[in-house]
Amino acid sequence: MQKIIRIGTRDSQLALWQANKVRKELKELGYESVLVPIKSTGDIVLDTPLYELGITGIFTKNLDIAMLNGDIDIAVHSLKDVPTSLPEGIVQAAVLKRGNYNDILVLKGTEEFFGEKEGLIATGSLRRKAMWLNRYPTHKVEDLRGNVNTRLEKLENSETWNGAVFAAAGLERLGIRPEETVDLPWMISAPAQGAIMIAALENDTYSLDACEQLNHHETKVCVGVEREFLRLLEGGCTSPIGALAYVDARTEEVNFKAVLLKKDGSKKIRVAKTAKLGSHKFLAKDCADYIINRGGKELMLEDEEVAAKLTSIYSTKKLSELQKETLSSTIGIEDSDFIKIRFNRIPAKVMKNQHENVVITSQNGVEGILNSFTKDEIKFKNIFCVGRRTKKLIENRIGKVTYVAKNALKLAEYISKETAIKEVSYFCSDVRLDVIPTVLKANDVVVNEFEAYKTMLSPVMMEDVVSGVLFYSPSGIESYLDKNTTDKVAFCIGETTAVEARKHFDKVEVANMPDVESVLELVNMYYSNPNFS
Repeated sequence: MQKIIRIGTRDSQLALWQANKVRKELKELGYESVLVPIKSTGDIVLDTPLYELGITGIFTKNLDIAMLNGDIDIAVHSLKDVPTSLPEGIVQAAVLKRGNYNDILVLKGTEEFFGEKEGLIATGSLRRKAMWLNRYPTHKVEDLRGNVNTRLEKLENSETWNGAVFAAAGLERLGIRPEETVDLPWMISAPAQGAIMIAALENDTYSLDACEQLNHHETKVCVGVEREFLRLLEGGCTSPIGALAYVDARTEEVNFKAVLLKKDGSKKIRVAKTAKLGSHKFLAKDCADYIINRGGKELMLEDEEVAAKLTSIYSTKKLSELQKETLSSTIGIEDSDFIKIRFNRIPAKVMKNQHENVVITSQNGVEGILNSFTKDEIKFKNIFCVGRRTKKLIENRIGKVTYVAKNALKLAEYISKETAIKEVSYFCSDVRLDVIPTVLKANDVVVNEFEAYKTMLSPVMMEDVVSGVLFYSPSGIESYLDKNTTDKVAFCIGETTAVEARKHFDKVEVANMPDVESVLELVNMYYSNPNFS
């Protein structure tokens, strides 16, 4: 029986388009395949730490892990997102024929602002920002993040931006390139922009043989030069680097041009060289040496020193030293508990009768119960909770959890719509969201509330240098606002916290998983890899 190739892909619209393209081309060759969307690191169980695998790509590591786990056979990537060094055991199986590698400006109004001093455009790419400011030094560039559709929507809703820069390939592949666009031929694209790469395990000969037939030799040569240049320059997503190679069919030469810029666009070093196709082995090295010999390393060091001074964040919850060490060395962090908990003494009579259906929405709620009663004294039949960590604590200290939801709303909806429950016991704080009692009562479920702990605000006034704040609960935001301004980035542990943050902050980022480690990973991604696809 022929093997069915499992194609791993991110679950964004563009990523799925690319994976479906690979699936279609494999089918034309007679290979059966199926798509396997991979959501987040937290969905994958792995015993070996990531650092031991050498996995560094923000957008690719989940697929790498799934492949090494044997959950997928191949992975489809936008090659510009793939680290120049692949994890051990994974190889590049093929590069498809390249699409449009250019950047384009999607206009909000007319092109007249190009000649004006006060131009304002949006992009989340360091490279695009640096190249724009180098060409238009009096303009300003604001941050724009998210997937393609999200960024287009933000542009449409903006009242101040003149336009936003996008990769042409992404818009064209999804068939959503707006009519009002301007080509930017002077903006050297990111290494491998517009190229789709397939990765596979080096010992999976079946998948390698299948994918090899999809390989486009000319594209492979060009992106190989670009990525080798990037590797030799030792510049990643934290350095504004453009690199583009193409083959001139008339002369059979590989034409290569590249640029390294200071992040503010005030300095740049360019290089352009050609080499005969087949004799291009040292083209990337020659160009990287040219950049380095003209001060490239010093230019990158200048940006690192500035970043070390300017990037400072604050956690509204105390972090362990091990957690702090996961942050990039260019990010300074301070922390303090903006929320302090005092456990209440729950009356003994509360536990005299068995509680049929119990709702607990936080680990503090669990600790509050255990502060008043031993495990043997607790008489809960069905326990409903929010969050996998709360579930783990309950099952370690109290008993089996009947159902766990990602947030309070989903839990309330489950109880009211998927069960016949008519009464619950809710162990909560004196400061709590209204969603549980509101939704349940609206569905004729009686809610008996027991105050297991008190939440006390303990805010600290932050210095102006702080650019981002880490929040873990709506109460933490309430505490922060007592003494601080909202002109910072709010990094939120989950959507419930983010909903509250969006009422006050213009920039809100949400972690993929509701845990501290995911928030810290989000911070690293935000400050060191802004090229969201």
